[in-house]
Amino acid sequence: MQQGKQPLWTKEFIVLTVSNLFLFLELQMIVSSIPSYVKNAFHATSVQVSLVTTLFALSAIVARLFSARMLEKGHRSALIFVGLLFALAGTLGYSVSPTIAVLLLMRMLFGIGFGMSSTAFPTMVTDVIPTKRLGEGMGFFSLSTSLAMSIGPTIGISMLQYGSFNLLAYSTSAVIVVIFPLAYWLIRTLPKGHVEPPMVPLEEGRKPAFNRKLWIPALLNMLMSITYGGLLGFMALYGDEANLAHPAYFFLFNAVSVLIVRPFSGRIYDKKGAKALLIPGSLFLIGGLILLSYAHSDAFMYLSALCYGIGFGVMQPTLQTWMIQVVSPKQRGMANGMFLNSLDFGVAAGALILGVIAKASDYAWMYRLSSLFVVLFLLIYVIQIIASRKPKRNVPLEG
Repeated sequence: MQQGKQPLWTKEFIVLTVSNLFLFLELQMIVSSIPSYVKNAFHATSVQVSLVTTLFALSAIVARLFSARMLEKGHRSALIFVGLLFALAGTLGYSVSPTIAVLLLMRMLFGIGFGMSSTAFPTMVTDVIPTKRLGEGMGFFSLSTSLAMSIGPTIGISMLQYGSFNLLAYSTSAVIVVIFPLAYWLIRTLPKGHVEPPMVPLEEGRKPAFNRKLWIPALLNMLMSITYGGLLGFMALYGDEANLAHPAYFFLFNAVSVLIVRPFSGRIYDKKGAKALLIPGSLFLIGGLILLSYAHSDAFMYLSALCYGIGFGVMQPTLQTWMIQVVSPKQRGMANGMFLNSLDFGVAAGALILGVIAKASDYAWMYRLSSLFVVLFLLIYVIQIIASRKPKRNVPLEG
């Protein structure tokens, strides 16, 4: 029995997971802090502040559109190293930007670099995870993304609060530098046949078809990410409104929940499918947002963070694994690119839409209304389950 189980925690899997953790950690340290810096340093308007997030997200989305094709052609090393160099140049450029226009240009440069490298790592990891343990493996791998999204803002906001923006820019640049030797080791270690599966020639004049099965999970991922965009963009401001002493600690307690639920959520996915995780996860997400909107003490905020973290911790890897499973191995770059694009688009849309709601009311009502995006998530998902059960011959999309 022991002999039949393929190992998951190989050196390649660990290095890929650590590389992805550092990449997203660098992103989250900056993304949560730079709006405050831009507002204070350049006396920026609310529209200019929102462009800091939106232009980055759009640049990353555009970069991933051609990154998927590069991955299919086997250009992984170029994708990773060029992407990391662009990301490093953009990050270093923040601290020397004389105007907001130059800083926005640096954000776009960083977005292109991040979009390229962030597509490569999850695609490579699907090649080193045993097929029968894909849900479990992706659960642990995407823990690196969730952890970065949880602890990165805490580190970034604290650095800006107790240090300076230059310290933050140089620290995040150092995080990117650490990834270079790890990526070099991966490129040298993973054999070419393993990295690039043989391509099936297409008929003349035909282009690779987009897999329509990706639309539903991508839409669901975007709706979930809208709520996270509201947390990233406005948690510090909500802390002032609700008289919370340590609003940055929301992300820390969120990380605790993610750590608790992630180890077994992947196993549940492999045994019972996405339905067993997405429905209860949605309810925890709604509960966390509602609790947060009524938080007037740090203790109440921590409770809401734990609740939100349970939902986010099980839903994010479930959606990513679902997208990987409905495509062929050759299309995994496309699936990962679309997963990350829907995440970035959701965060950017969340910052804009929820910002308008907050301006018209307050941040408490903004978080209450943001829970409606999760209600819509549940509605679409339940409709999809019912629709997928009708044609018996097709494999249900819910995992």
